[in-house]
Formats: sequence, C-alpha cells, structure tokens
Amino acid sequence: MEPSWTSLVPALLAVVLAFVLRDAIVSLLLACVVGVLLLGQGLQGFPGLVTRALGNEDFVWLCTIELCIGILVAFLQRSGAIALFRERASRIVTTHKRAGIMGWGLGLSVFFSDYFSPLFVGAVMRDLTDRFRMSREKLSYICDSTSASVIVLVPISAWAAYLSGLAAGAGVGSVEDGLDLFIRSVPLNLYGILTVIMVGLIVFKVIPDFGPMRLAEERTARTGKVLRDGAIPMMGKELTGIEASDSPRRNIFWNFALPVILVIGTNVYTFIVYDRASVLEAFMLACGVLGVTMWIQRIDTIQGLVQTALAGVKGVMGAVLILALAYCINEVSAEIQTAAYVVSLTEGTMSPALLPLLAFLISAFVAFSTGTSFGTYAIVIPIVIPLAIQFGGGEVGPLAVASFAAVAGGGVFGDHCSPLSDTTVLSSLGGACDHMDHVRTQLPYALSVAGVVSVLYLAVGFFMTP
Repeated sequence: MEPSWTSLVPALLAVVLAFVLRDAIVSLLLACVVGVLLLGQGLQGFPGLVTRALGNEDFVWLCTIELCIGILVAFLQRSGAIALFRERASRIVTTHKRAGIMGWGLGLSVFFSDYFSPLFVGAVMRDLTDRFRMSREKLSYICDSTSASVIVLVPISAWAAYLSGLAAGAGVGSVEDGLDLFIRSVPLNLYGILTVIMVGLIVFKVIPDFGPMRLAEERTARTGKVLRDGAIPMMGKELTGIEASDSPRRNIFWNFALPVILVIGTNVYTFIVYDRASVLEAFMLACGVLGVTMWIQRIDTIQGLVQTALAGVKGVMGAVLILALAYCINEVSAEIQTAAYVVSLTEGTMSPALLPLLAFLISAFVAFSTGTSFGTYAIVIPIVIPLAIQFGGGEVGPLAVASFAAVAGGGVFGDHCSPLSDTTVLSSLGGACDHMDHVRTQLPYALSVAGVVSVLYLAVGFFMTP
C-alpha cells in the first residue's frame, strides 16, 4: 500500500479510542479491524494479521519474559520476600516522600533492562507506596520514567548496542564508531536526562504534582484508594492477592537478594561476555532457583509451587493480551506504511538548523503511533544521520551527535506517551495500575519535559549551524 493520509488512521484511532473509552484492549481490537479493512483484506484478514504479528520470535520472547516475571513476582510474594523487604525498608521509608525517593533510586540502579526495571521496582515498592498513600498512577510513573530514560543514557546496555549498530549501518563507520557516537551523544540526550531529573524533582516535592496526577494523589491521600473507582489494574488479583508465607525458614537473602542478584548478574555477565543481555534466561534462572529454595525451606510443596506459578501467569494475562494487540497494530502500521508517510511529510523541511528538532519530533510521533522505540530508531536513524553527516561536510561532527541524541530521546518520549508501548504496558503491570490511568497521568509530565527539550534542540541546531 502506498503511503497516504490513511496510513495514520489505524494507529491514531487506537490512541484516540483508548483515551475516550479508557479500555486499551477494545481500542486496539477496533483499530486492528479498521486496519485490515483499509488494507483491502476484509474481516477475514484479521486471523491472518494475528498470525503474522504474533508468529515471530520477538513476540514469543517478550511474552515468555512476561510470564516468567509473573511467576517470579508470585514466588517473591509467596515466599514472604517482599514482606521481609518491606519490614526492613520501613525502618528507612517512613513517609510518602521517602517512598517516592526509594522508588526513584531503585529505578536508577536497574539500568540494564527496560523490561526488568519497571516490574522489579513496582513489585518491590507497591506495598510501601500503598502504606504511605501514594497512588498507583504515581508509582507507575516512577517505574516508567526511570526505565527507558535511564537505559538510553547508559553505554553498557542492549539499547546502546542496538543504536550503535544502526548508526554504523547509516554511514558512521564501524560498530565501534557507532558506540563512540552514542557515548558522545549522551550529554545531548536532553529528554532522557531531563526526564530522570523531573522524576527526582517530583519525588523530592521540589515540583508539585499537576494535572491528572495531582487529582490521583489527592484521591489517595484523602480516601486511601490507591486506584480510582472502576479502575482495572493490569496485574490481576490472582497475583496481588497471593498470601505470603509466615514460615520461620524464610530468609531475606535466599528469598529476595539471591533472585535479584541472579537476574542482575546474568544480564551484566552475558552483556560483557557475549555482547548481549540474556534477559529471558536470567528470569528463568531466578524463577527456578527461587522455586527450589522455597521447596528446600519447606515454604511450599511441589503442588503449591505449581499453583503459585499458575497464579502468577494468570495475573499477567491482561498485559499479555494488550501486548499481543499492540503487536497486531504495529504490524498494520508497518503494512500501511505509517512511519514512511510521517517521514515523507517532513523530508522537504529538513535543514541544518532544524535537523535536531525535527529528528526529535519525528521520532516522537513515529514511536507514539507505533508504540516501539526500536522500530522508530530503525526507520529514522538511516534517514537523519546521513543528512547530518552531509550537512556537516561529510564529517560525524556536532550536528550528527546532536541529531543522533535527538532521535534516541524522541523515541523514548513517544514511547512514554503511547498506550501501545510495551514498556508503558509493563509499567502499568509493575505498578498494578489501570493502563489508561497510567498513560493519562504520565502524559502531562512527558509533554512538559518534551516542550523544554524542543526549545533546547532548536537552540542547539542554530548554534551548531554556521
């Protein structure tokens, strides 16, 4: 299908309906149906869409990670590990403010995986934030904005390797040259830096909450309701309602620290040795070791462990369904050429002075429409980087560095705003928050940072242009 204005319809319809209906599943389903109709496949084209979108290694990999995370969280709750952590942490965390600061600090410390970070921070902090009347919307915001925002700034991450490879393919040189470009771009990745600072200022209460987040926080402070009436949390009751064991054999190291060390250690080790983080393998290892440890401690029988694992799987099925439909709408967007149409609208306006700003805005819109940062980078970097090098006289100079940083930050910004994004879904899951409530409350914060960043990139472009 040739790119045209209809290329925007499915993705934008999904987003608009999600805000209007406050139901991501129905909205995505309707948008997928409209997409196959626009592709001329009729309603009978929907099963084929599902097969194309979900019958690939990427979706199976991500789906398996979610299921493993559900099992790991279920084991952590059943073993009493989270209760033990809460008891220890409550000696330090004695106020709403300190709960937010600890969540922010944990998010910054888990810098290697944008999948593990929101789920770990949410699972560990949820009981504490509930106790000190922090809304689930606020917890999900902390989880989301300290995941991809941090990882896109760290050279030892899968994001750095991926972006470096794309830069090398776009004419920068070798992969080592691409990594050098990534490192040089970090100080100019303004969205990532300012988002992390923004979360810090919010939790330290330097900047007061505003917009829908302020209303959510006032509701929780006044009534104790961490979720609004009628909200449907992404994490099912099967998982949040698991009763913690009161066994005298439970231990903070074996039941909490060891699984976390295994996840972090496996990811860091495999990244250093094999140049890729083995995220799925790390979660599988942690689940297996914690399950065996619980059995040895006689916290649960084999049958009890199986039931706990099944409860964990059931608890994340809502998130899995939204991710599946998000993959379907992404497939529709690819076939209907949404990204190509967006890029074609702006190619004629590319100029040296405007390039960083346009790179940021285009990346943001493509990521918002498709719900994927990595897909956005694969589309935008091969266009923007050669232009920046050409405008820079054939050198990978300051303009190329700024434009590369703008693309990296723009992808994260669009990802933060989109209800179709996998990391947004995972943050709703980690915070056990209604998905659309998380999107609505985070959006004004993301837009505020993006507004400042846009002005700064405009100034950077003019400063770097003779």
